[in-house]
Amino acid sequence: MTMHPLEPLSAAEVLRNRDVLQQAGLLRESTRFPLVQLAEPDKATVLAHRDGDPVERRARSVLLDVKTGELTTTLVSLTSGEVVGKAVVNPVEQGQPPVMLDEYELVERVVRDDETWQRAIRDRGFDDLTKVRVCPLSAGWFGVAEESGRRMLRALAFAQNSPDELPWAHPIDGLVAYVDVIEQRVLEVVDDRKFPVPAESGDYTDEAVTGPLRDTLRPIEITQPEGPSFQVDGHEVRWENWRFRIGFDPREGLVLHQLSFRDGDRERPVVYRASIGEMVVNYGDPSPARFWQNYFDSGEYSLGKLANELVLGCDCLGEIRYFDAVVAQEDGTPRTLRNAVCMHEEDFGVLWKHTDVFTGTAETRRQRRLVVSFFVSVGNYDYGFYWYLYLDGTIQLETKATGIVFTSAYPEEGTRWANELAPGLGAPYHQHLFGARLDMMVDGTRNAVDEVAAQRVPISADNPHGNAFTRSVTRLARESDGGREADPAAGRAWHVVNTERTNRLGQPVGYALLPQGTPVLLADPESSIAQRAAFATKHLWVTQHAEDERYPAGEWVNQSHGGAGIPAFTAADRSIDGEDIVLWHTFGLTHFPRPEDWPIMPVDYCGFTLKPVGFFDRNPTLDVPPNPSTGSHCCES
Repeated sequence: MTMHPLEPLSAAEVLRNRDVLQQAGLLRESTRFPLVQLAEPDKATVLAHRDGDPVERRARSVLLDVKTGELTTTLVSLTSGEVVGKAVVNPVEQGQPPVMLDEYELVERVVRDDETWQRAIRDRGFDDLTKVRVCPLSAGWFGVAEESGRRMLRALAFAQNSPDELPWAHPIDGLVAYVDVIEQRVLEVVDDRKFPVPAESGDYTDEAVTGPLRDTLRPIEITQPEGPSFQVDGHEVRWENWRFRIGFDPREGLVLHQLSFRDGDRERPVVYRASIGEMVVNYGDPSPARFWQNYFDSGEYSLGKLANELVLGCDCLGEIRYFDAVVAQEDGTPRTLRNAVCMHEEDFGVLWKHTDVFTGTAETRRQRRLVVSFFVSVGNYDYGFYWYLYLDGTIQLETKATGIVFTSAYPEEGTRWANELAPGLGAPYHQHLFGARLDMMVDGTRNAVDEVAAQRVPISADNPHGNAFTRSVTRLARESDGGREADPAAGRAWHVVNTERTNRLGQPVGYALLPQGTPVLLADPESSIAQRAAFATKHLWVTQHAEDERYPAGEWVNQSHGGAGIPAFTAADRSIDGEDIVLWHTFGLTHFPRPEDWPIMPVDYCGFTLKPVGFFDRNPTLDVPPNPSTGSHCCES
């Protein structure tokens, strides 16, 4: 049976990958699989593929020996059943693979058994250690020689008075344990300061906290009596003029492949591959127990492996099409995440409208969008990633952040680094910064980026009344030009144009990246986190496409030293004018937590928009009919 080269790995293929490695003698009892991914064929191969062509399927695995710390990568041909590649990775120089679920339980056990930590906990009034939960967290890198090459986690603690109580309301602050997970021992306990443990409950499902549930909300039903407007063939989706493929990666999560738009009788490519390549949550508390709190949720925790199994009526509403996702567990066997990806249509108000004073005519058309989404839970926080495709060719990504803010004790004297949420309970200031990787393909692979901004024009002979304004257009020629920041005051945008194709007016066809322009990384440029998360120091980077450049912060993010990812990619200063290019866009939230964010945070939003600019010769939605449910030509929003 033939399949598309980008078809996600199946459960059978994940098992076959493990069997091939086992037969090759590469697995020991102590071998674990932090990551197993589809080895995607190169872009040229995928673009040349035609239905029925044979496809070689390959799987890439990261193998960790949990007794020795030995780290290797393998490449298995699932087609031939052979190991076709193997490499040893030096964690001292490169970093570690993502944290594994097994390590959370391991760290909690190791920390609980440590005498120094036990004394510190008892000094804080906790004699029953079963009522203390240990929270293992990625360690980062701060140039400490004794930590070099060690696979580490750092652990904070929270009080949990009963097994079903949410412990986030009760941080045992000022105390942290550093754990070597290979040697299974505590390296150091930092006991900086004793704080009173906040006592107020944070159980947001407890009626004692919430009060009685309101009974004033009436049901909302969303129905499509004739079914949805999309068609699905395996992982290929067609909706209106859009065509694309749904992919799923254990590290990135949801991936959209080969987005194209049918324009008349032409199928016009827009984006080859779109994903969240990385995200970083950097905290601003410099205290000895918390200065290291910076988390890369993709490279350190594997977003895809943490995807929720979605529930109709809760996460998704309407006529839903779900997609399962298969990920490898740490023993190399498959796990199927049911309903990991949700797809549905939404009405989105007015698409276009005009009531004409001369003719007396009135016409209104309604906008509709296709929604493809998934949700992940990373410790205390939950993130939803929603890709929207619109009838007019617009593409949008909206990220929804919710869950529970990471808590701390709030000192009696106050602090510059956190807000108080409840009596004695604080939440440090922090950022959620997302790194989108957009492998562009606007009408082909010969693309460039023009930076476009509004420009004020002073009074002059050309502008005697001072009313004129214009725009500036600057072509980004090389990768050294491609690190850019948004400027909302000037409406700065980046137009991805095809250097070989024009519309009927002679203008280059293009798509505009419209950023929100929220703050980039606020840590000092010389800090460890700024070196490791260099991608997040600018809103935009543009690079020439390369098959091995997938992740904004590099391949080995966990305990990386910095310099990988975007800094390494741009060092060659390649041309980005008329080339096959990739956009790396940073967007996010800067969070100064409010009392309203406790005990659970209402959704906060961020994202970006890709909008056609000169891509079409005219409005591509003139053929959208009146509202089919009413037949009306004049239905108001």
